[in-house]
Amino acid sequence: MISAINVYTDINELLNALAENICSTAQAAIRERGQFNFVLAGGNSPKKLYELLASEKFSNKIDWDKTYFFFGDERFVPENDPQRNYLMVKKALFVPLKIKNSNVFNVDTSESPETAALRYDKSIRYHFKEKTVEFDFVLLGLGDNAHTASLFPNTTVLEETDATIKAVYVNEVNMYRITMTAPLINQARNIAFLVYGKDKAAAIYHVLNDSKGTINEYPARLISSDKHKTHWYIDSESASKL
Repeated sequence: MISAINVYTDINELLNALAENICSTAQAAIRERGQFNFVLAGGNSPKKLYELLASEKFSNKIDWDKTYFFFGDERFVPENDPQRNYLMVKKALFVPLKIKNSNVFNVDTSESPETAALRYDKSIRYHFKEKTVEFDFVLLGLGDNAHTASLFPNTTVLEETDATIKAVYVNEVNMYRITMTAPLINQARNIAFLVYGKDKAAAIYHVLNDSKGTINEYPARLISSDKHKTHWYIDSESASKL
């Protein structure tokens, strides 16, 4: 099956539609299972979405005390390094909504990358009580090189078959990253890509339409294309090559 693709001419309309989807998914998850397990994306594109979720329009639509936050990936840098995805989300979402620290699963980078990955995996499994880890909603971005989370082209983590957390050194950015593997992401109940801007048009084409491209070249192809699970929220500029 092919992923569901939603194209918007206006970025604010795009962000509102995605925010509505997140809210309705959260409400259903809390109603059916008592909690909403939400995996966040880093980078620039999601910041506006987080600010929107924290705004008056959306902040009362989710029971935040029953929402647990995870990170699809994190840069292996010190806790207060401005490059951390956590710090961006903290400012845009956690602080405005007064999210309790106990509801946020942060990546501890105080020791080695491998230790960080193992501890993060262990904390997630403990939260899910050693049952299959099925996040309710995974938000993903897309780099102009077609990476998502920290699944970068030509890295060993692309071959990982276990649903887990891995440390990976990415030559392209000259640093270690801690990332969810594709099998772990694909166990989620819902997945959404948030992508906008003309500079992402080629990457979207290669991931969604290019029959000759390989996973090593375009890693986001590893993510489930089940249209009932995976939805793309993109603008007309990023969709221009489809």
